[in-house]
Amino acid sequence: MKKLYVVGIGPGNSDNMSRAAVKAINESDVIVGYTKYIQLVAPLFPGKRTVDTPMRQEIDRCRKALELAEGEMTVAMICSGDAGVYGMAGPVYELSPEYPHVEIRVIPGITAALSGAAVLGAPLTHDFAVISLSDLMTPWETIEKRLACAGEGDFCIAIYNPSSRKRSGYLRRACDVLLKYKKTDTVCGVVRNIGRDGETARVSTLLELRDMEVDMFTTVFVGNSSTKNIDGHMVTPRGYKID
Repeated sequence: MKKLYVVGIGPGNSDNMSRAAVKAINESDVIVGYTKYIQLVAPLFPGKRTVDTPMRQEIDRCRKALELAEGEMTVAMICSGDAGVYGMAGPVYELSPEYPHVEIRVIPGITAALSGAAVLGAPLTHDFAVISLSDLMTPWETIEKRLACAGEGDFCIAIYNPSSRKRSGYLRRACDVLLKYKKTDTVCGVVRNIGRDGETARVSTLLELRDMEVDMFTTVFVGNSSTKNIDGHMVTPRGYKID
């Protein structure tokens, strides 16, 4: 059976890549992925053939991986974080009826909500939502509704894609929605370049977050009504009795 691994590589460094991910890539004849992710992973697998495509060519990338697998190659399609969380596992399966002889296996990875949370402390110890602010495929009205529902439900929230050159004011807009349901001093945090060179983190309030400069390499965390700042760490209690 021809095989395509869809591999979550986590933040992209070897320490946070699972043994299953490393095994799948080692078994593969070729690695396929977004150009930046190939640049992160290629040095870890010297000599391995790579095929990369730029951003906004996700379907072409998935189709190329399936075509290579159909052509008798074992292929690793890599995704940052987890392949099933804003990753390529979904499109690969959507295309898979066109390639019925290709066996697909998804290899999980550490998504940014989890790796970023570990940097900040323990912000997601209770119920939480993950919401992307990218409106490339989701209308802003839908994103705003989801933010409002998460805010009203007092969820902790991990926010992906909080800003870009074309979406410079989206985090401010998101905070304005959340401020209808959350207090201005709600504990928040941001982590940039998680697990990579230049990693930075900061704990703040929701009001401070509203005016913060972030980019597409930043993951944002908004606490619930119980989240605390403990010595610079973002901590959300679950309700255990602490004597």
